[in-house]
Amino acid sequence: MAAEEGYISPPPTLPSTPCSVQVGSMRTGSDVLSTSRGTVRERGRNRSWLLSSIITVNVLILGIALVSGSVFNNVKINAINLQIFLIVLVILTTAWMLYYTIYTSREDHAVLYKDSHAGPVWLRGGLVLFGICSLIMDVFKIANYIGYLHCDSAVKIVFPVVQAVFILVQTYFLWLHAKDCVQLQRNITRCGLMLTLSTNLMLWMAAVTEESLHQTVVPPEDGNSTHSYDIRAPGGYSSCNCSHSACAILEKAYYYLYPFNIEYSLFASAMAYVMWKNVGRLVDEHNHHSLHFRLKDVLVGPAVGLVMLGAGLGTFVIYEVDVEKGDPGKRDTALMIHYVMNTVAVTLMSVSTVAGCAIYRLDQRDPVSGKNPTRSLDVGLLIGASIGQFTICYFTIVAVVATGAEGHNALNLAVSLLTVIQLCLQNIFIIEGLHREPFHEDMHQASVFTNPYVLQAQAHRDIHNLPETFMETKSSPALTVHSMHVAPSAPSGSPLPQRHRLTWKRRALKEICAFLMLCNILLWIMPAFGARPQFDNTIGAEFYEFTMWAAVVNIGLPFGIFYRMHSVASLFEVFLTS
Repeated sequence: MAAEEGYISPPPTLPSTPCSVQVGSMRTGSDVLSTSRGTVRERGRNRSWLLSSIITVNVLILGIALVSGSVFNNVKINAINLQIFLIVLVILTTAWMLYYTIYTSREDHAVLYKDSHAGPVWLRGGLVLFGICSLIMDVFKIANYIGYLHCDSAVKIVFPVVQAVFILVQTYFLWLHAKDCVQLQRNITRCGLMLTLSTNLMLWMAAVTEESLHQTVVPPEDGNSTHSYDIRAPGGYSSCNCSHSACAILEKAYYYLYPFNIEYSLFASAMAYVMWKNVGRLVDEHNHHSLHFRLKDVLVGPAVGLVMLGAGLGTFVIYEVDVEKGDPGKRDTALMIHYVMNTVAVTLMSVSTVAGCAIYRLDQRDPVSGKNPTRSLDVGLLIGASIGQFTICYFTIVAVVATGAEGHNALNLAVSLLTVIQLCLQNIFIIEGLHREPFHEDMHQASVFTNPYVLQAQAHRDIHNLPETFMETKSSPALTVHSMHVAPSAPSGSPLPQRHRLTWKRRALKEICAFLMLCNILLWIMPAFGARPQFDNTIGAEFYEFTMWAAVVNIGLPFGIFYRMHSVASLFEVFLTS
């Protein structure tokens, strides 16, 4: 009976134990309780991660099916059905972001921690810039679709209106809350952030598909002309005429703004993912260093980069004008100029990255410690996005080698090989830079005192002489000792020491980063705004057949375009920490 109801039996008499043993038992019990709470918290986090991931997978797969159906079958599923699906997603996401903003503003303990690495001001500034361009694109779309309202669906006007409201709300939301580490309603927040991520990826996918269809060019059969090719079934505006004369201008204008809208969706997706990773995270940012943007003592890199950017934009304009004329001779000349410009750019970039990697070998900075969702995402996106450019390059290399490198195809082969090398070197340079601790201003300061014991004794005497209000302030011994390096040795009234000039290693790294940023901007502008040498040069379409080649280019090129913009953002981060 006692054995069955032992929970009501008096505890057995234990021999007396020292106090330290009892305290140790209490500590053991506390550790067990803490471990149990940690296990429960971990299980809850895994469940919410699983639930939010399931939401993302289902939304994305359904969206991919709708996008594919609207492209290849314009009878059963058309662009209107896809836009209705996107409108529902956008409205749900906007409602959740408004709820989150109101809830966190009223709850004092909803956000106890901020991840200072997440959502830096330059990233949010880029989001605002791309958001403004996206709003202008939506205005142009609305003005254009009004001309077709008498013979087309009103959904085409409703969608850009809803998307414009979504962009305004999301930009405000991410500007304020990109650094949040939410501690309340973690399950709802994770699901809401995954819904936000899914919505942005769907908007990106729809925009990329529309832009790719607009830029896809059929290779000329007679070698005399090229024309845009739409793989969708006949329909759209073929039997619907615009009611005002500005439709053609507005349509051309908003297509030029698609690259900004595409980058906006990707920026927002990345920031939503970092917020999702930070939900429930307890951040310790005592070792975070504030970074400032300065161009002091940095001249050669920006100057050479601006020269490359100007020359590249000039050749890009020549390329677009000559290709648009449809003359085979001018098209081949334009391709030759384009390949020469790209060869020079990627060669200089490769040499610069090799020099930067060599400087890293001489660098004394320690690698970063601790987990950082932002850094992990940057590295993952950098490697993942480069796969698109790798794919196009290797397909081009195989086609050129198999058919023979003659004329401008020899330059095409050289550009593809050099681009592969440049991508590998740049990835190594950026990843190595992101995993280095920032330079500190006091790393190379000369110490006034050489005896550490005398220094600490002096520091303790000064601390005891401080008023009580200062004694209550929690300070680091390292900071106290550092403060004594200059103060005792400087006579009263002497000016403060000036900031040290950049060391040659820091300056070289900043020059390299500035040059690479401008070159990557150039390599982003050319494909983002219409340069398609993959279609203007017929070797790929002839070797792989047009359908397969179009699929390779239209899938790989958006990732390659994103890789260049993401490289600019990552290089800016390396520039700040150098």
